[in-house]
Amino acid sequence: MGPINFAKVCVALRATKENNEEPLKSEMFITTCTKKEKEVHTDTQVAISELRNRQSSGETADDAFRAVFEKEQPGRVKKMAGESYENATNGGAKKEFNPDERIRSGFAYFKTEKYDKDPELYDELAKDQSPKFLVFACSDSRVCPSHILNFQPGEAFLVRNIANMVPPYDQIKYSRAGASIEYAIVHLKVENILVMGHSCCGGIKGLMSIPDDGSIECDFIEEWVKICSISKAKVKREHGDKDFTEQCTILEKEAVNESLANLLTYPFVREAVMNKSLALKGGHYDFVNGSFELWDLDEFNNSHSVHSNSCKTDTFHGTYCPVLFQVSLPFVFRYTHFTICT
Repeated sequence: MGPINFAKVCVALRATKENNEEPLKSEMFITTCTKKEKEVHTDTQVAISELRNRQSSGETADDAFRAVFEKEQPGRVKKMAGESYENATNGGAKKEFNPDERIRSGFAYFKTEKYDKDPELYDELAKDQSPKFLVFACSDSRVCPSHILNFQPGEAFLVRNIANMVPPYDQIKYSRAGASIEYAIVHLKVENILVMGHSCCGGIKGLMSIPDDGSIECDFIEEWVKICSISKAKVKREHGDKDFTEQCTILEKEAVNESLANLLTYPFVREAVMNKSLALKGGHYDFVNGSFELWDLDEFNNSHSVHSNSCKTDTFHGTYCPVLFQVSLPFVFRYTHFTICT
C-alpha cells in the first residue's frame, strides 16, 4: 500500500472534462479523498477500476471502499454519514441544508461517540453536578468555551451573552445575570470565575461605535454593551492615538477587567473572594492567531476602602491594575502573571 497518485487522477479528470464526459463517481470520490493526502492505494488506475466495478455491481460505498483500500473510509467521509461521499459522487453537488437532519445527526454522533463510550461519567452527571468553573463567554458562534478550553460535561457552568459582559449587582435590571452568578456561587460552590473575551468581538465594536451623544439604533444591543462604557472611556482617553481596530482590541480586554470588577459588587462573590474560596480570572481568546491569554486577580491587604475610578494600566504583557471598583472594599486587587498560551 502507498499513497494514491493524485496527479494522475487530476490529469484523467481534466481529460474527461475536455472530452465533455462526466467524471466517474469513483474518480470523483478518490479525488476528494486524496485532497486530504489520505494514503489509499499504490496503483491509481487499479483503484479506480476496482472501485468502479464494485459500485456497478451494487456494493455499498462502505463495502466497496473497504474491499478496494483494505480499510474503513477516512473519518471525514465516514463521520458525515454519507454527506461527503454523496457530494463527491454527485460531482460535488451540494445538498440543501436541513436543520432537522443536522440536529439529529449531531446528537447521533454525540450519543455513539461520547455518551455511550463514557457511561461512568454520564452516570455520575445524572446524579449531580459539581463544576469547578463559572464561565462568562460571548454568544459569538466562534467562541464556544467548551470547545476552546476542552471543558468536559459537568466541568463548567456557562453564561453566554453579547460581549461576555458581567453587569453590576441590580436585582431588577440584571436579575438574569444575578441569578446565574448566585446559583453558581451559593449552590454549586464553584471555585473559579472566568470572564473570557475574544478577538473581533462585534459587541465591543458596537460599544466603541456608540456616538458621544449616546444615541442608539437598536432596541437592546447598545443598552446592554453600555455596561462597560467606563472601559470605553478609558480606552479613548489613553489610546486615542490608535486606530479604531486597535482600540477595539484593547477594549476587548479592558471590558473583561470591568466585568471582573462588577463581579465584586455581588455580596456572595465578594464574601467568597475574601474567604479565599473563589478565584476571579480574566481571559482573551484570539481566534485569528490561535492564542489564549489568561490573567488572575491577586489580593493584598489594605486598611482603607477603595473608590477608584482610574488606575494606571500597564501593557497587556505586564501587570494589571483594576479598571474600576464601584463598591467600597476592605482590600484591593491587582492583575498579575499574565499568561499567554499558544
